[in-house]
Amino acid sequence: MDTTSPVRQNPADRLVGADRVLAILAELARHPEGIGLDEMARAVASPKPTVHRALASLRRAGFAGQDGRGRYVLGEEFLRLAFAHHEARPDHVRIHPALRALAARYGETAHYAVLDGGTVVYRSKADPPSGAVRLTSTVGGRNPAHCTGVGKLLLSYALPGDLATVRAWAGLWELRRRTPSTLTSAEALHEELCSIRERGYATDDQENEPGIVCVAVPVFLTSPTVPSGAVSVSAPAYRTPLARLVEDVAVMGELVVRAYEG
Repeated sequence: MDTTSPVRQNPADRLVGADRVLAILAELARHPEGIGLDEMARAVASPKPTVHRALASLRRAGFAGQDGRGRYVLGEEFLRLAFAHHEARPDHVRIHPALRALAARYGETAHYAVLDGGTVVYRSKADPPSGAVRLTSTVGGRNPAHCTGVGKLLLSYALPGDLATVRAWAGLWELRRRTPSTLTSAEALHEELCSIRERGYATDDQENEPGIVCVAVPVFLTSPTVPSGAVSVSAPAYRTPLARLVEDVAVMGELVVRAYEG
């Protein structure tokens, strides 16, 4: 499952000030093995002296560091803050038993995700105990909302209006084509969201990644009417057909409700 970063910039864009620092920080996160100054300067399309100054500021704050080879990595203070913030949020803790149960039931990967603008952010994940190919999605990773099961499910609640509402949202976020099945028009997305609201669950039939399907259901951790996020089961289509997941969606929903009500 591919992930995208909201702060990654087009190399043609000119980064300045805080935008440059944020782009450098995001680039550090993509290189756990470290990244050199030359490579970083190319990645953010900025002069080396400018990038070096930004990295120096990040190092003083503890948000960046250097390994034994002089390559730049995320700093311990940044990691401490990130993990402390993640652990302080109870939603992923409350829902994780459901993810484990779903992963064990289907032998596939289960996710919990929330909506953030035009993307979804994965807050928690459970891989199958054994015997199945594990997806490459990561906690903290992102994917476009319009072509994922969790994203479309959450959009069906966030955009409960007419076509004009969906067009306005699509005008803010590019409906980029990820596969031949991706919905790339406001009209198609509006029709899909209406269907999702009627049936209570969403599907991703190879819309985000070729060969991968999923079914998503809402999670109501903080409100009985507005979902705090969505849970999905994602699988290679050849091994777990979408029809099998759809047939079992009621059981999936029961497992999720049992987890956060219990």
